Amino acid sequence: MYAIVKTGGKQYRVEEGQTLLIERLPEPEGATVNLEPLLYRSDEAVFDSEALAKVEVKATIVGHVRGKKLRVFKFKPKRGYKRRTGHRQELTRIEVTRIGTRGTSSRAVAKPAAGETPVPAPRSPRARAATAETTPVAVETTPVAAESAPVAAETTPVAAESAPVAAKPRAPRKPAASAEGAESAAETVKEEADGA
Repeated sequence: MYAIVKTGGKQYRVEEGQTLLIERLPEPEGATVNLEPLLYRSDEAVFDSEALAKVEVKATIVGHVRGKKLRVFKFKPKRGYKRRTGHRQELTRIEVTRIGTRGTSSRAVAKPAAGETPVPAPRSPRARAATAETTPVAVETTPVAAESAPVAAETTPVAAESAPVAAKPRAPRKPAASAEGAESAAETVKEEADGA
């Protein structure tokens, strides 16, 4: 059983009893914090938001530490520019104490009732979808009286309005006129206007 949690802008895969370093948290040492789960995996994977709202990942803060020193050196050739700085990241060491759904123990396993045989849940999404399709679903139907529905006279024909209309074919484009052609066309129009 494990979970993927998000904290400090990063994601971590955590299991119960695991100790890890994360970005600095504001809580003091010894405090218990809830981490935001993105995925929970026990018998089957849970990653939708409704089911993840029921999952909790608790951790205890072991201590606040600083990361190892990083040396940052900036250099630009032929300019005499050199800068050396250092950086140590503020970190928090936590220990994951509990992964599970709210109200149940993470170690508890659901036991079938007496006389029932346990049915394992399908693991793959396709298998789950196939079992959902084969499960019969009861559908209630109500008979409709013929007198209560004089709808035929009041309805308007919708099929004629929603039928797709065929688009008219476009005429081919005319070639672009050159400057000389435009002048000769203007002269022709002028001559016809004078002659008429």
